[in-house]
This record gives sequence, C-alpha cells and structure tokens, in this order.
Amino acid sequence: MKIGIVGGGFMGLTLAHEIAKNDATVKVFESDSQMGGLSTHEDYGSFIWDKFYHVILPTDNHLIGLIEDLGLADELCWRRSYTGYYVQKKFYSISSSKEFLLFPALNLWDKAMLAFTIFYGSKIDDWKKLENITVKDWLIKMGGKRTYEKFWSPLLLAKLGDNHEKASAVFIWTYIKRLFQARSSAAQKEHMGYVKGGYKTVFDALEKSLSNKGSNIALNSTVESIKPSADGGVTIRNNGVEEHFDKVIVTTPLNVLEKIAAESLFEASKSSTPIEYLGVICLILVTKYSMSPYYVLNIADKEIPFTGVIGMSSLVDLDQTADKHLTYFPKYISSTDPYWQKSEDELKAIFLEGVSKLYPDFDQSSIVSSHIHKAFKVQPLQVLNYSENIPKIKTKHKDFYVLNTSQFVNDTLNNNSVVNHVKNFAQGFTKELEAHKTKKIDQLV
Repeated sequence: MKIGIVGGGFMGLTLAHEIAKNDATVKVFESDSQMGGLSTHEDYGSFIWDKFYHVILPTDNHLIGLIEDLGLADELCWRRSYTGYYVQKKFYSISSSKEFLLFPALNLWDKAMLAFTIFYGSKIDDWKKLENITVKDWLIKMGGKRTYEKFWSPLLLAKLGDNHEKASAVFIWTYIKRLFQARSSAAQKEHMGYVKGGYKTVFDALEKSLSNKGSNIALNSTVESIKPSADGGVTIRNNGVEEHFDKVIVTTPLNVLEKIAAESLFEASKSSTPIEYLGVICLILVTKYSMSPYYVLNIADKEIPFTGVIGMSSLVDLDQTADKHLTYFPKYISSTDPYWQKSEDELKAIFLEGVSKLYPDFDQSSIVSSHIHKAFKVQPLQVLNYSENIPKIKTKHKDFYVLNTSQFVNDTLNNNSVVNHVKNFAQGFTKELEAHKTKKIDQLV
C-alpha cells in the first residue's frame, strides 16, 4: 500500500511514522529544504538548536511515548525549571509555593483566589461552556480584577500578545490543564525536559525509521495539485511530476489545501467569522553570559516590545549549545500587525532596545550572534464559540484525508497534542489499511 502525506512538519512526520508500522510505503512531501515546520532547527554557528522554543512536560505522555518509540529515551533530559515575573520594574521568582506566597504583587486574598481558579479550572471537563465567555471575563469572575491584572494578564500577553482579550476561556483552561500538571507531586516544583540535540534529533530519528521501512521524505517538493485517479486512489503532482498513491493525507492549513486539492476531493464549510491566526516574531540572542535565571519570564510592562523571555540555557545544559547561552524574545501578533512590514534590522533594533530596558546592566558586547525568526501562522486564535465557527472539512473521496491543527478545538497547540491527534487518527486509518489488505488477499484467492 502506497500512502502520500503532504506536509513534513511534526504532524506529517509523526503520522508517517505511525502508518509505516503497518507494512505501508509512505512518501512525505515537504516544500521547505528542512523537515519539521515550526519545530525545525537553526544553525546558530557553533551549535544547532530549535528555531523556535519548545519544551517537554512530565505529563506529555504521548510525546514521551513517541520519543521512547524512536529509541531516544536515553536522550531525554529533565531539569528543574524556574518561572519569573517582571512587574512594577522588578523581577520576582514564583518557582515554589513559598515564593508564590511571598509574591508582593498579590495580597493573601488574591493568592487564595488565584489558587482557587487554578484548582477549579483543572477540574472542569465540560469545556464547551467556556467558549461563551472571554478569558478575561472568566478570570476576573473567578479570581478578581487585581489577580487578573497582576498575574494572568502577563501570562496571556506572553502567549497571545495584544489579541488576548479576544480569546475565550477555553485557552486558559487548556493552559491550566497542561502547564500546572508539570509540577512534581512529590516536591511541588516544576520540571521540564528536552531531547539532546533539540528537535533535530527527533526528526533525524523519524527520517531514519521511515527509511528503514522503505519510506522516504521528499524535501524541496512543492505540491502543485492533488486529484482523484480514474482507476482509484489519488494522484499528486509535485515539481511537474505526477505520482499515484492508494491514499493521500494532507496536513497543511486550509488555505493551502484549497489551492492544491481538486474540489471533487473535499468541501469546506464557509465560516461567517474569518479565522484569525496568531503569528510570532522572535529575537534570539546567543550570548557569552546568562541573561535570565528563569525558563519563562512573564512581562507585565507594555514598554517592553516582546511578550516574554525564554531562557533556554536555564533549562538546557551548556554542552548542548557550545557553552553559549541561548535566549528567545517572542512577540505574538495578528496577521495585520504592522510589525510584519518591518525589516529584520528594524526589528532587531526595536527588540534590543527592549532588552536594554529590561536589563539595564546588560552588555551588548557579550552578544555572539542575533537572529530574527518569523512564523506568520502559528495557531488559530480561539475566540468566542471557536469550535462552531471554524470551517468543517469533509472529504468526498474515500482515499483522501485531512489532518491539521485547525481541528484542535479544546486543546492547546503543542507537540504532545499533535502526537495524540495523530494517534487517534491512525487508529481508524490502520483499520482501513487492514481491511484493504484483506480485500486484496480475497481477490487473489
């Protein structure tokens, strides 16, 4: 059985890995020169690491299962992580229960209401009712305005930028469910993990696993069209060459799918509310010295142009980054934000000015290199009634399938969710492959 997958990001490659286990030959088409999509790597000169920041939580069971399945269990490292807040021009650590209780931006009543919000949110199972209220209104209702302004607002800014007031309460519910479960039940301290070599190690292992099973990844492969074949199956036209497949799965966003797939293969419902996507512009600094003791620094200061600081080297051992320190400064923005029109030099100047405001004593001569990375479409913004407004994609052909992140209506976008989504799809798809195999055997008999 020959399967074609369009999209060589984390979802497409994980899907290929699962399908190839079933004696199927898989070919993945990726238009970029590197596999991985948003999880791909960057060459920082003396070392290679993730282009955008990623972390693994102890509760990411699906992702950890994939890592173990690829034989990378010994490459998985766990470290104590630290969380900080920058508020009222001061830095505060809230990495333990004691530090949380001493956090001066909140009084004891505020902290009690915050703890109640987290506990209550973690127990909610019916997420649908949270779609009818904005995240801001729900958090103020649960914990009060002061707790929202001093604690939650910086968190939301760090993840959603200025668009955070449009989001429904589903977003923070998924965040609470995932992130706050990362605390060790024994020590009540946050632990996070990474794979040695970053996600490049994972993708290299996926590529090797596929190759060992007779499958492959075609990079620099721009899919021009996908159409049904007259004798069954689906044909992909790639770089001017047509290739037939028994089944094809597309993992790209809807706007790409609409450009390349024949109308006879699928139909998408028309949404009355256009789906907003958040993008990210991120400054990455490689420095001689540490810039932050925190893995995550949430910023409650609108004078700072970025929405958080990710101190990767507070988590990742320096032997992974050639004894250099790696720090990410992300800014999450909408597709219409004027920042997209700025040049790389303009963005570096703006961000570095923000770095100087945040760290007045920082010596810019310690910068080894600086990089600007952009991603125009990172994730859909979960606005009010998002699950009812997203386009529903229905395939018309028995050998054509669509699997992408727009189908995440009650989950936060992270690689653990991607693996879970793939595995749920693969269960049903595997049954179809087995039924097809049985039918072929019966025909031969």
